[in-house]
Parts: sequence; C-alpha cells; structure tokens
Amino acid sequence: MGVVTVDIAWFRDLMIIIFCIVGSLALALLTVLAFLFYFRLKPLIDSVKKTAGTIAKITSGVNTETAGPLAQVASFVQGCRQAIDTAKRFFRKDEEDEERRGG
Repeated sequence: MGVVTVDIAWFRDLMIIIFCIVGSLALALLTVLAFLFYFRLKPLIDSVKKTAGTIAKITSGVNTETAGPLAQVASFVQGCRQAIDTAKRFFRKDEEDEERRGG
C-alpha cells in the first residue's frame, strides 16, 4: 500500500467542494421554503385584495348616498338661518324706527 500525501491544495479543493454542495442545498431549501410560504400566503393576499375592493365599493356607495342628501340638508338649514336673520334685521329696523318717531 502506498501512502497518500495530502497537501494544502487538495484540502483547499475539498473545502471548496463541500461549501459549494452545502451552499447549493441551502439555496434549494430556501427556494422551496419561499414557494411554500408564497402559496400559503396567496389566499390571504387575495382575501385582503377582495376585502379592500369591497371596502372601496362601500365607501363609494356611502359617499354617493349620504354626501348628496347631506349637502342638500346643510344648504336648506343655511337658507333657513339666513331667512331668520333677515327677518330679525327687518323687525329690528321697524322697532327702531317706531322708537325714534314715538319716543
């Protein structure tokens, strides 16, 4: 039997091969985990997108159904306040004129 001599270059090459194999296995494992994670989260992401769409539709409906009538009510109330203020000013002027004449 012959004696095999191992020099530093052979040891270096062996370590490079071992690290490449371990690195390839780690990369394959991470790829598989990423796909599993993606496929587990895909239904959740789709559900969130669907919910966001539903909320957008509800918000649009609420905006259409309440903003218009609310603006009409606000303008009606503002018109009533202006009418009352005008009537108050009109009657105050009459009272002041009567006080000046009679008083």
